Amino acid sequence: MPPTTDAANPGAQDEHAASRGRTSPARVALVGVHGFGAIHLKNLERLRQAGTVELVAVADPNPPSPGALPATTAVHPDLQSLLAGNHRPDVVIVATPIQTHAPLALAALASGADLYLEKPPVASLADFRQLQEAAGASGRSVQVGFQSLGSQALPAIEKLLTDGTIGTLEGIGATGRWVRDRAYYRRSRWAGKRSLDGIDVVDGVATNPLAHAIATALRIAGARTVEDLASVQTDLYRANDIESDDTTVIRIRTAAGLPITCALTLCASESVEPYITLQGSEGTVVFHYTEDRLQISNAAGEQTMEFGRDDLTENLLEHLSGGTELASALDDSGAFMLVLEAVRTAEPPAPIGPAHVLWEGEGDAARAVIPGIEYALERAIRAHATFSELGLPWARPANPPGTGVLFDAGGRTLAVQRTGAGLNAGLSPRPYLHPVTTLGGTVVTDHLPADHPWHLGAGFALQDINGTNFWGGKTYLRDAGAYVSRQDHGRIELLPANAGDALPGEPAIWQLRWLSAEDQPLLTEQRILGREILGERAWRLDLRSELTAVVDVSLGSPGSNGAAGSGYGGFFWRLPACSGARVFTSDAEGEPAVHGSVAPWLAWTASFGEVPGIRSGQGATLVFGAPAESDDPWFVRSSGYPGVGSALAWDRPVTLAAGESLRRSLRVWVCDGELSPAAVESLVVSGRHELG
Repeated sequence: MPPTTDAANPGAQDEHAASRGRTSPARVALVGVHGFGAIHLKNLERLRQAGTVELVAVADPNPPSPGALPATTAVHPDLQSLLAGNHRPDVVIVATPIQTHAPLALAALASGADLYLEKPPVASLADFRQLQEAAGASGRSVQVGFQSLGSQALPAIEKLLTDGTIGTLEGIGATGRWVRDRAYYRRSRWAGKRSLDGIDVVDGVATNPLAHAIATALRIAGARTVEDLASVQTDLYRANDIESDDTTVIRIRTAAGLPITCALTLCASESVEPYITLQGSEGTVVFHYTEDRLQISNAAGEQTMEFGRDDLTENLLEHLSGGTELASALDDSGAFMLVLEAVRTAEPPAPIGPAHVLWEGEGDAARAVIPGIEYALERAIRAHATFSELGLPWARPANPPGTGVLFDAGGRTLAVQRTGAGLNAGLSPRPYLHPVTTLGGTVVTDHLPADHPWHLGAGFALQDINGTNFWGGKTYLRDAGAYVSRQDHGRIELLPANAGDALPGEPAIWQLRWLSAEDQPLLTEQRILGREILGERAWRLDLRSELTAVVDVSLGSPGSNGAAGSGYGGFFWRLPACSGARVFTSDAEGEPAVHGSVAPWLAWTASFGEVPGIRSGQGATLVFGAPAESDDPWFVRSSGYPGVGSALAWDRPVTLAAGESLRRSLRVWVCDGELSPAAVESLVVSGRHELG
């Protein structure tokens, strides 16, 4: 738009327009000389010595120390007096508290100056739209201070994606884990506030200190405007005594359907440089955006690339003088502002209880540490799940329809039913049990782990049914001789009929439907789950699955497709991290001996649930009884990850004609304490008549 005339300063717009093409130093004014403003001061001194800028004035109620400015630089207490001082700045840089951005930015634009506005640009979407209108009406340019968007790695990432270096981009994860002490939140009245004196501030981990992680992930995804995003979900927490969030998951889906999950904390055990992970079908790219460094991993191996960075102030000046594209234009911040708005309007962050927080240091140097937060962040971005969905002990409970306590004993939860609804499609959403606990309260299942996020508690799944993957993750193809990323994931739906909490002493009956990647029914299933309390230290989970083919089907596994020793599929139990694990049957011990063996039972003993500094581990034993209907081999992993399965299609597929059914009945004894082989044998023998 053509510039308009400033009524308070006739001809100012024309004067500024003329200055765009000049070669003399740009006249710059800086508002805010402390905090990040001090970084701008240092950078402006560099540019002044290079003959690029003249720092004509600064404004701050707390003046800079003597000698911090060039002798010719005027000092004012605020922007109003600066603009009244006839300094005629070409560019105004605003590096002030978040809640002041909107009025200061509007005043700078009204003066006829172009604008560099620190991030986040403003504290609400309404203010953002007002600022857009003002910028458009004035004809001025606005650069937003997302410095990471000046990285020369970004064009390289775009080329890697275009070239297919990591295949098809399937998702983006942003991870930031920093340390901030009490002094950080006491540095100013607005620190850690959602609002101050009735004015929005929104100073949370996602909107200020680690906002670059979100802005950079959005840029890589090509999401610049509000319209580029389909949805934004927030899961906000605080370990510190503040209003805003210090530990957060933001889950975004672009209009094109790409998932972006940002998992961020200021309560890590140590600060680590944040990074963006590009999840491709054939590899990954990790972008360490503060270091402008890429790590590329694919079938060809691993490669590291390092890049330079364009300074955003220089970029703005080059835009004004020669038309160079702005690296971080105001209009390109719309997608980020939609995320900020979701945070601003979300319910207040949930406090993390003292039982889940360690405090290190004294006084203002004391800092909150959430044990295990690093692993939780990684789980979140790998599974594109919120903390709530991960079921972390300090997180809000996630209660999608159909989720709830399935079995308990005297008010003690033994098993929680989850539908899997809402999980990322690549995980093959399906019903499962998690957490399952001993009578003493030790959790003995895991779900959405970082190593295999498609491992979902205790349940039933197969990797290959007529070419549909109901297991999650990559699919093993015989022709390729490898696991291949494909859009072939099905889902298992829990139907409402007869589903729900089991009455004491009565089984729960699940009616399920297995739907292909094309949403066609392949199987129906009736799954019956029961439980029996066996004393004060043990209970038994009984599971019976009856699969009925809707069409002719072939039930397969990686093993039946040529991956020797990888015949998993059918019943599977993912265990949590544990120590001192022993896995054994009546006549063999250790993963190499029991994996692939046929035995009437298999036991796993270990210490579970240790959190350093919070609690010690508790011993527990799981005893898996083989299905009564078939001599299916045991699938066992104790190295790499802990898991046990009964392999329905170990090395050859099982075929069912339409209308034909297959049954599998299994039992799992869940016991407190680490039982010996003799104790396990006694436990199983006492129930053998029931197994028959």
